[in-house]
Amino acid sequence: MGMEFIQRIPTAEEILEQIPLPSHVKDIKVQKDSEIRKVFENTDDRFLLIIGPCSADHEDSVCEYLEKLAAVQEEVKETIIIIPRIYTNKPRTTGAGYKGMMHQPDPEKKPNLYEGIIAIRKLHIRALSEFHMPAADEMLYPDNYTYLADVLGYNAIGARSVENQYHRLTVSGVDTPVGMKNPTSGDLSVMINSIIAAQSSHTYIYNGWEVKTTGNPYTHAVLRGAVDAYGRNIPNYHYEDLINIAKEYEAQELKNAAIIIDTSHANSMKRFYEQPRIAKEVLNSRKHDPLLAKMVKGLMIESYLLEGKQEIGENIYGKSITDACLGWEDTEKLIHYIAEHI
Repeated sequence: MGMEFIQRIPTAEEILEQIPLPSHVKDIKVQKDSEIRKVFENTDDRFLLIIGPCSADHEDSVCEYLEKLAAVQEEVKETIIIIPRIYTNKPRTTGAGYKGMMHQPDPEKKPNLYEGIIAIRKLHIRALSEFHMPAADEMLYPDNYTYLADVLGYNAIGARSVENQYHRLTVSGVDTPVGMKNPTSGDLSVMINSIIAAQSSHTYIYNGWEVKTTGNPYTHAVLRGAVDAYGRNIPNYHYEDLINIAKEYEAQELKNAAIIIDTSHANSMKRFYEQPRIAKEVLNSRKHDPLLAKMVKGLMIESYLLEGKQEIGENIYGKSITDACLGWEDTEKLIHYIAEHI
C-alpha cells in the first residue's frame, strides 16, 4: 500500500468533548440559524451576503476582518444578513498548493491535520462567541463535516464536488442551508439534480454507520459561471441567464427555491475588482422581474483586509494566499450600496 500512516485522527465525538461549544453560544447559533432559514422560507425578505476571504489562512487576520464585518452587520441589519466566509478547506484543481487551514494551520509549515481540525473548530467557535456570526464553510470532505456540524450556519458544495453522490447524500442529512454550485461545465441539469437528491431522504454509509437522512429542504442553487472546452470563462449572472434558470428551477417545484450568485470565479473571470459591478447588475435584474426578486436571495463575495493576493512566504497581513479578493474599503462601500438598493 502506497500510504504512510502518520497519526490517528480523533473522532468528532473526541474533538467536540475536547473543544465543546459553550452553552451561551448554542443559544446564539439557534437564533441565527432561525433567521437564515426564514430567508429561504420567504418569511424574511432580508438579503444574504456570504462574504469573506477566499480561504481562511491565519486566525488573527480572519478575526480582525470578522470584527469589521460584524460592525457593518449592525449598521445594515434591517436589510442584510451577513454570513462570513470561513473556508478552511481549499479545493485544488491539480492537487498542488495550499489546501486550507485544516491541512496546514500554518501555511508555511508542513501539513498537520490533527492540529488543523483543532484550529478550524476554535476559529469557528470564536466567530460565533465574539462576533455572533455562524459562518459558511465549504464541504470539501463530507466525512469531516461532523467536526463543525454544530457551529456552521451555511455550507457550500463546490463546482467539482456537486456531481459526487457522497456529497449529495451527506447534504441530505444537514440541517442548515447548503448551496449547490453549478459544475464548471455550466450544466444546469447537474446542479438541479444535486438539489433534488439533497432534498430527498437516503440510506447510506457515513463514518462507519448505516444512516438514514431526512432530506434538506434548504438546499439551493449557486451560480458561479462556467468554463468552456477552450478554458474560456462564461458568466451566468446576466438578466437573461437568471430568468432562464429561475423558470427552469421553479418548474421543478422544489422546496424553498432560491438562487445565490457567486460574484467571483468564472462569473468575474477571476478578476476580483469586477465583483462590485456584478453585484450591482444582479440587484438591477431583481428589480426588473418579480420572479428574480423572489428567488435571488443573495450573493457570494470574496473579500479580505487587503485587496489582491500574495504568494505564500510574502507574509502580508490580511491578504489572500489563494484567489484575489476585494479589500476592506471597497467591501464596506459595496455592503452599504447593496443595503440601499435591494
